[in-house]
Amino acid sequence: MVRRVAVIGAGPGGLASVKCCLDEGLEPTCFERSEDIGGVWRYTDSMDGTRVSVYRSVITNTSKEMSCFSDFPFPEDFPNYLPHSLLLEYFRMYARHFDLLRHIRFKTTVLSVRKRPDFATSGQWEVVTKTDGVRESHVFDAVMVCTGHYQEPYLPLDSFPGIGTRFKGQYLHSQEYKDVEPFRGKRVLVVGIGNTGGDISVELSHVAAKVFLSARSNTWVMSRVSNHGFPCDMVGTTRFNHFLEWFLPSAFARRIRFWKFNSWFNHTNYGLASTKSSKFKAIINEELPFCLLSGTVVLKPSVKEFTESSAIFEDGTTEENIDVVLFATGYIFPFPFLEESVRSRIDNNRSLYKCIFPPQLEKPTLAIIGLVQLTGSIMVGSEMQARWVTGIFAGWNKLPPASRMMADVLKKKPPVKRNPSERENLKMSFIGYTDEIAACAGVKPSVLRLLLTDPRLALAIFFGPCTPYQYRLVGRGAWSGARDAILTQWQRTLKPLRTRVVDEDSDHLSGWCWMCILALPVALTAGFLLSKHPQLGCRPWAGPQL
Repeated sequence: MVRRVAVIGAGPGGLASVKCCLDEGLEPTCFERSEDIGGVWRYTDSMDGTRVSVYRSVITNTSKEMSCFSDFPFPEDFPNYLPHSLLLEYFRMYARHFDLLRHIRFKTTVLSVRKRPDFATSGQWEVVTKTDGVRESHVFDAVMVCTGHYQEPYLPLDSFPGIGTRFKGQYLHSQEYKDVEPFRGKRVLVVGIGNTGGDISVELSHVAAKVFLSARSNTWVMSRVSNHGFPCDMVGTTRFNHFLEWFLPSAFARRIRFWKFNSWFNHTNYGLASTKSSKFKAIINEELPFCLLSGTVVLKPSVKEFTESSAIFEDGTTEENIDVVLFATGYIFPFPFLEESVRSRIDNNRSLYKCIFPPQLEKPTLAIIGLVQLTGSIMVGSEMQARWVTGIFAGWNKLPPASRMMADVLKKKPPVKRNPSERENLKMSFIGYTDEIAACAGVKPSVLRLLLTDPRLALAIFFGPCTPYQYRLVGRGAWSGARDAILTQWQRTLKPLRTRVVDEDSDHLSGWCWMCILALPVALTAGFLLSKHPQLGCRPWAGPQL
């Protein structure tokens, strides 16, 4: 019987894990090597290479309603997209509200997590920690690793001949980037066009003499501001859209997505992406198209090699007098504290059952939380993982036999091994994955049942944004405020915008009601199919990164 649980890391995944342990009557002890909660979202000016944090100007890519913990909405006056300071304040509010801090041991580093000699029968782990230079050994019934996937910078210097030998300028990883001042007046090359590479390029363009952005892959650019000015994830991440993604032929659905993104600007003209590509990768960046249009950022292909002061690209062009090369090439997750027999089997999240459990362990008492690539908020996915895991630890839920877990892992594992910079292609549908874990935990809402008992709520769930509150309507951990939170989510979205009130046309509200009524047959059909196929839509990335 699992009682004592070690939680490693006090970021959002660790906080959710501690809270879920308490909900299930377990005894969590969270080990955090820094002096505070927040993980990567706690900004620091320190250049300490052992800790990864966001840069000064970062803004969330997912909106507050789509990113909150499922039973703790953001304050209604918080903006829809949050700077790191407000997100950290939200984490503090969450920790205070659920009294989590007393279960966290700060300034404590986990040195090793090893199986006990009797692990095959007890499932217990020996956890060795260090606090103020003093080592301690603990015995836990289970371990939840919540260190996320921003652990160690991935710097593939071998792929860029000349960078470490001939190039005389400065090069660094985006982990070391804090603000623009060190780059003022310099010619900067940013390698990598993920969200971080795009953000940094735009920010540097305001002070640098010139910014070049090297992109290897086709990349679609989208804005946080969507139809009628609403957050893009609230408009796009709906069960209705998810149903269409599953229902329509994949080639047709892909063409629709390409058409939609090109309706903002033609990505081929900007050298970003072609509709002929079968791969689909997207980033969030409102300003990058204008920077490309104004020439303050110049898009370049992959780098072939470096000379003393220049970069030579795959298309044969050369950019001279490069002062700084900034690699936005992602991170790896080595889990150095895990024993080799366990660590060697976690080469990426697709080697884990449901991206959580190492399937080869004799006892399912080790869970990796937050090591999942979703098209939506990782906070929501991590909390759902923690709810299911703690239910298994508490004994009311069980995993299938190891053979079935291995078969599931092998079925979903990609055919070729990718490096961290290619993990975008391993992203999974936010709704598909979260629904899959929610079904395992017994907390997935039934649209069909709600259509018969609470049609207003059912329509809001099916056609409206798939906010986390949906997973608090039924099952263990049901929250009495979930229904009201869903029906008032648009009010909280508009609240911080209503700082100057103007006359409102109510026609759009009645139009929405009529649309829902007319779409009722579609919702009934979809609800029936969803009830018959609980894992509907759980396939690799079927939408944009949010």
